[in-house]
Amino acid sequence: MNIRSLTRGDGVVIGAAVLLFIASFLDLYSIDGIPDSYDLPNLWASGPVLLGVVLAGLIGAALVVVSRGLPTPRKVAGLDLGQLGVAFTVFAAWSALGNIFDPAGGANNVGDTSDGPDAGIGLILALIATLIMAAVAVATPLVPALKAALVGAPRPAAPQPYGAQPQGGYGYPGGPGGPGAPQPSFGGQPQPGPQQQPYGAQPQQPQQAQAPQQPAGDFSPFWFAVPVPRPLFAEDGSPTPIAELAPGTWYLAVEQRGATLVAQTQDGRRGVLQDTSGIQRG
Repeated sequence: MNIRSLTRGDGVVIGAAVLLFIASFLDLYSIDGIPDSYDLPNLWASGPVLLGVVLAGLIGAALVVVSRGLPTPRKVAGLDLGQLGVAFTVFAAWSALGNIFDPAGGANNVGDTSDGPDAGIGLILALIATLIMAAVAVATPLVPALKAALVGAPRPAAPQPYGAQPQGGYGYPGGPGGPGAPQPSFGGQPQPGPQQQPYGAQPQQPQQAQAPQQPAGDFSPFWFAVPVPRPLFAEDGSPTPIAELAPGTWYLAVEQRGATLVAQTQDGRRGVLQDTSGIQRG
């Protein structure tokens, strides 16, 4: 599961699920004038509330988040996991709204009181949590602010030019031996350093190395990230995606073919990214 593929909307769904779980341990209903010694039940004591609100909401949130983190979409009975999770969250909100009007399941009298019970703090918080969960789960694919990545990816290090030597290594001016040390020539014979020049001799001007010139049309690999999940197709033109590029993850573009890019995923798979609009270059 790729955590960097989660969106801000998924973060709100996770927070609403945590609120729902906490609310399940609070009072299901409240009664005016009840003695302090009377222990009111929580949401786990009611079967309809437990199944229709608590478990349905938690399962729906889990399906929404898990479907976003999977590299390829999974389906159950022809439905995408994300769509099934959204349906669970909507059902949980609808059930919570119904239980608000009848928190005790039809009981009108409890103890010595004649007034019917009211919704408790646990049931009220459960309604708020499921409403937020359902609304955000439905709106995430439609609102750009909710589709943004929850965790930003670190910028990749700039790729080293081909043939370049690391600083401080052999051949670098500040490398072993220092700038004044004799440098070995072809055949292993040391060449005199600057301090070994004969008296009165003119120092030779070092020849500047000519960097290889690359044609203007050559492609240089670069890192990029996609703004929204996009499919990666096989290089042979197959219409079935081989992977899905997730926002917040950096991928390497290794070749350009017209308006498309040949990208390489972190596990080494290569494919064609047909939609390159809005990509962020590293």
